[in-house]
Amino acid sequence: MSDDDLIGFIASVSGDDHLAIEENLGDGFVRLKTAEAERRQAKHDIRCVEDIVIEMLRNARDAHASVIYVATSREGALKTLVFLDDGDGIPADMHERIFEPRVTSKLETMVMDTWGVHGRGMALYSIKSNAADAHVVASAPELGSSLAIRIDLESLDEKTDQSSLPVVGIDEEGKLAVISGPHNVNRTLVEFALDVRGSIDVFIGSPAEIVATLIERGQTQVKDTRLLFCNDIERLPVSLRPAIAGDAAELAAICSDLGLDMSERTAHRILAGQIASLDPLLDRLVPQQCSSQGQGQPIDLYQDRRGLKLSMDDLSAFSRELEKAFATIAHRYYIELTEEPIIRVGKDAINVKFPFDKEL
Repeated sequence: MSDDDLIGFIASVSGDDHLAIEENLGDGFVRLKTAEAERRQAKHDIRCVEDIVIEMLRNARDAHASVIYVATSREGALKTLVFLDDGDGIPADMHERIFEPRVTSKLETMVMDTWGVHGRGMALYSIKSNAADAHVVASAPELGSSLAIRIDLESLDEKTDQSSLPVVGIDEEGKLAVISGPHNVNRTLVEFALDVRGSIDVFIGSPAEIVATLIERGQTQVKDTRLLFCNDIERLPVSLRPAIAGDAAELAAICSDLGLDMSERTAHRILAGQIASLDPLLDRLVPQQCSSQGQGQPIDLYQDRRGLKLSMDDLSAFSRELEKAFATIAHRYYIELTEEPIIRVGKDAINVKFPFDKEL
């Protein structure tokens, strides 16, 4: 019996309420039924460039990446973002389908994190719908991914100040956090890096800076025998491929295949060491103390200050109970939830936010 036949049989026996899948796409990917996608998060909009960035970062995290590289460039009103990671990778036959609505690899559970619900199969679809172009440049199972997003800034806004880095310090709860700075792409990346510190390194820079970093890190990770006898570059993880380039022409060609377009002259400058590699984003920050005591003293970015941690199953169950509780006042005061309750677990508190609209 095929996977689709099995899905149909289960659906006929148990009914729609017990089956979330509309179509099995293979390789762990499925298309969710509309009701299930809406259950995971009914409302999801891409309103600015920063929204695209956080969704791409969350996808890489959920694909078990340990390092994420973000290359940014701009020509006029066209901004290009290239996201490279060393995560699970994407099968070739899914390169286009992952941008279709309700397609996800997260069948078992949605993910509840600092930014809300994730895993209903709509993030990449929403990105492609709002961007000038979004596509997988290079990816294969267990080899990581490179995805390119091109954005028309006349259609989708970004914050004016994109050069400033935020200031990191200790907040009122004693946790490491962003305490000031514009809400730009850099801040989005820093907030994400703080959330996953110790498990994922995040880098951001120009395509040339990212390539210089890939080469430096790649040469320490790839064994000499793999470099010398690599006849098929597509068998190497995408993040290691620039490290095998023998000259500037080969490096420029390899980078083009990863979405990191550059001239042969720029490639030569990279190989000559004229373009410096990057440090992880958190290492580039100057942390400050928020409190009056110890103002301006450096703090340890990697000190473990974690508090209470709830499992995804418990968060999901808690969220459903909160919706039931909210329904009591929703009926009386003519309001309705616009999305699932947003739950944030702090060091010594659990905060819940109920986004709602007033009924007409």
